[in-house]
Amino acid sequence: MDLPNLRDHVHTLVTMDETDEVVISCYVNLEAGRARYRDSLDERVRILRAALPARRRPAFEQALGRIEAFLASELGPASAGAAIFSRGGEHPFFLPLQFKVPVSDQMTVDPLPSVYELVLLKDVFHRYVLMISTETHARIIEVSLGDVTSQLWLEQPELRKRVGREWTRDHYQNHRRDRSDKFVKEKIGVLDRLITERRYDHLVLAGSRHTVARIRANLPRRLADKLIDIVPMRGAAETEAAVLATLASFVAHEQQESLRAANLLLDELRRGALAVAGTKAVLEAFGRGQLDSLIIAQAYSPPEGWVCRGCQRTEIGTLPAACPGCGGRSVREADFKEELVRLAEKSGCAIEIVCDCDELLEIGGVGGLLRGL
Repeated sequence: MDLPNLRDHVHTLVTMDETDEVVISCYVNLEAGRARYRDSLDERVRILRAALPARRRPAFEQALGRIEAFLASELGPASAGAAIFSRGGEHPFFLPLQFKVPVSDQMTVDPLPSVYELVLLKDVFHRYVLMISTETHARIIEVSLGDVTSQLWLEQPELRKRVGREWTRDHYQNHRRDRSDKFVKEKIGVLDRLITERRYDHLVLAGSRHTVARIRANLPRRLADKLIDIVPMRGAAETEAAVLATLASFVAHEQQESLRAANLLLDELRRGALAVAGTKAVLEAFGRGQLDSLIIAQAYSPPEGWVCRGCQRTEIGTLPAACPGCGGRSVREADFKEELVRLAEKSGCAIEIVCDCDELLEIGGVGGLLRGL
């Protein structure tokens, strides 16, 4: 699973039409194996069965059966997390996703899929390019959602066999320096083309300190601006070990980027500029088509609210018997953490999910940067 595929799947999920049947959204952490997640999953299924009205249970069991079949036979041995979406009844739907990075165990039943965890995964793990260099070799690895999606190898031609046969040692040393400089430029050239063509925003360099220092010193400004970390590492390190060694650094960088977005929001609010704070103000900005970036705390605690299935009116407050806007009685409770990220994904709005920002929580746990009118 790579980032473009995940984006497509999220779009599919947020644009699904509601039906009379519920969607099961099942997230499973696979890091410790079946024994770890099975007990919590069984308990959650027991609770949901008891809570659902009798008329919804046949479609629920149909949807659950597909999830159970997938968990029993289709999980990949290298997967650390899975997200499975299933609906039974007259409009069946089934979408299983697997990841090299973990997700949090949960299972929900709602008219629409629960996508917040996927959006969090997309925001935190995202994608980057890793280049591991030695004097004679280079690996350029594309990492997306913790998985290696492609790998390029570069190798400097051998020169040593020509010493004593065609060249003096001084001639060899001078030529070796020239070839080494050319090889550095070649590596950077390949890296530059890859990052430009595939629109990567983040670069990590790894290898011996001397080799990486030479690469760093020769990076053009457009690549240097994308460099987020330098990781000392043996050039012969296995690809999987190299990804694990750099993934934590990348996640930490992403969290800092989200925190910078939160601080920008707070600065804009202090200046009375193009920003809003709180669930109600963010919903209103979505309604005007003015929201450019949604900034939401992981610890955001949404207020009680509802959505009208008929006119799509979304309000904070107790669930009414009928929509005050259109008079329709097809209203449902709203989970605003899900509703807000769904609105953002549908409108193409950027999303930043922020850890450990008390000031963001003090203004309601959610805010947005606005487009100019």
